[in-house]
Amino acid sequence: MAEIVIRNLRKEFGSFTAVKGSSFTIKDGEFFMLLGPSGCGKTTTLRMIAGLDLPTSGEILIDGQDVSQRPASQRDIAMVFQMFALYPHLNVRKNIAYPLVSQGVPKAEVRQRVEEVARILRIEHLLDRGVSGLSGGDRQRVALGRAIVRRPKAFMMDEPLGALDAEFRDIMAEELRALHDRMGATTVYVTHDQLEAMQMGDKIVVMNHGVVEQFGTPQDIYDHPATLFVAEFIGSPPMNQLAFEGGFAPGATQVSLGGATIAVPALRQGADARRLVLGVRPEHVAISDVGACRGRIVATEYLGTTQIVTLDTDHGAVKARIPSSRVVRTGDAVGLTFNPATLSLFDATTGQAFRTAANEGVLAHG
Repeated sequence: MAEIVIRNLRKEFGSFTAVKGSSFTIKDGEFFMLLGPSGCGKTTTLRMIAGLDLPTSGEILIDGQDVSQRPASQRDIAMVFQMFALYPHLNVRKNIAYPLVSQGVPKAEVRQRVEEVARILRIEHLLDRGVSGLSGGDRQRVALGRAIVRRPKAFMMDEPLGALDAEFRDIMAEELRALHDRMGATTVYVTHDQLEAMQMGDKIVVMNHGVVEQFGTPQDIYDHPATLFVAEFIGSPPMNQLAFEGGFAPGATQVSLGGATIAVPALRQGADARRLVLGVRPEHVAISDVGACRGRIVATEYLGTTQIVTLDTDHGAVKARIPSSRVVRTGDAVGLTFNPATLSLFDATTGQAFRTAANEGVLAHG
């Protein structure tokens, strides 16, 4: 397997820049997610790592070797796409074996490796079946088998579960992660689904308009978003954003939200009077009779053990995730309190998070 290092990667298509100076490291054996909305540059980044597209500038190192301008055939990378691209006239065994046969691998070794992969993917009983009659999940397993059987340095997966229905997608996501854990393979996986990325990934790069917005573990990105885009893109419901104006000095431990004083993690940088945003996840919003920040309940959404309560405040809409056993009524005026350690502060103009005692290590790492 392989460590992959990306340095100042850039890709231009005429006057359009798809990727703008990306830098990050994929450690040996990591399950690495490239996450973002359509058109953000994640698939273009994957294709450059695989060698299907060559970068305009920047470096791609695989196991310490610069492969930036090498074609895909010289990178020892296996690809798995959303569309299975199986050979319909071949059975499962021959589909999986095809890369080895093309390389002239001896028949005995081909048979042994195909059967080994089939055991890993739990499709031994399908080896002599045609692929056209298989379910979507089984066809995706065959496509994975054809990639795995090569024993490449790394796997590149471009939304491989996107063509499956929701039930199969959840099952295959669990199986893919379990397969990764058994094999210890370096895997780079493209998705627009933030739940999929959070469920499966060791590390996540969040991209937007060709720029890396944040790079880190799922928990770091969820708890401490580096930008307003990440705060809104990650989480369901996303992080609440309460707009206000003010300023603070380095070391400050509170901000003034309208007429309310809100405790925050110690701030490592100051801000002059400007447009600011206080970020808080719905599960960190508490509803009480008292509370410096006030709101009125406008809607509730029952989710079983929890409910999402939507409130109207002077600083915008706020959603709170609270136990379903808590009785609340539309129209009630209530107080809101926040856990200071969970709060984020952003510059509304630049979208960047301010460094605090809670996030400084995360932002420095990202």
